[in-house]
Amino acid sequence: QVQLVESGGGVVKAGDSLRLSCAASGRIYSSSFMGWFRRAPGKEREFVSGIRWGVGNTYYADAVKGRFTISRSTGQNTVDLQMNSLKPEDTGVYYCALNRNGLATAAKEYNYWGQGTQVTVSS
Repeated sequence: QVQLVESGGGVVKAGDSLRLSCAASGRIYSSSFMGWFRRAPGKEREFVSGIRWGVGNTYYADAVKGRFTISRSTGQNTVDLQMNSLKPEDTGVYYCALNRNGLATAAKEYNYWGQGTQVTVSS
């Protein structure tokens, strides 16, 4: 069993930065894939970024490429999402998720989810 806890959300202005963190408890295998998703008001949950736990390969949605950076610490069991140049359209609840079976961008593929952290970007 894995538990995920996000932190670091907040209210910022356009152009500002935020760093989200996800702390995982339990065993995480090298074949796992950790993802960040977000749900904007009135929209479906969407993939933002992900990282292969073992080798560290990173993946980004087109909307955040060049602005967001995902990283992980296998020693501390954490996954961070550094978000720069934030835009109002980045507003939403951000979720950390774990897929034991490898790379996936579809939310339904994920086995474990955190409770989410709110990010609000004002113009």
